[in-house]
Amino acid sequence: MFTVELQPGARIDVAYRKHTISYAVDGSLPNPLEAFYGALAGCAGVFAKKACHRLGISDAGIAIDVKPVVRPGNPLLPEKLVTSVRFPATIEAAARGEILDEIASCAVKEVVKHGADIQFSVVEFD
Repeated sequence: MFTVELQPGARIDVAYRKHTISYAVDGSLPNPLEAFYGALAGCAGVFAKKACHRLGISDAGIAIDVKPVVRPGNPLLPEKLVTSVRFPATIEAAARGEILDEIASCAVKEVVKHGADIQFSVVEFD
């Protein structure tokens, strides 16, 4: 479970297990939408690492960028998310293809892609 207890100020702390994820509404920290983009980049990194481990190659030097392309007239809603990957020369073309395929199956992306089936509810505590 993720828990938020609001306090005065711009900062919002979300507690999860032994971790705290912090956001802000004044630009001093990422806002939740920016963190979502970060989660997509992080997920791509996790899946790239898994692919490299499976292939028995080093993941050192792989760079991943996630760029949201926003909808005209609404900069808060992405129309497209572009994940770009740069490989070091030490990774051969065949391995690059496998890593790209693995990144394409990122779990966070899949949740977004198929998220229409997720039910959301907002209720008051008892």
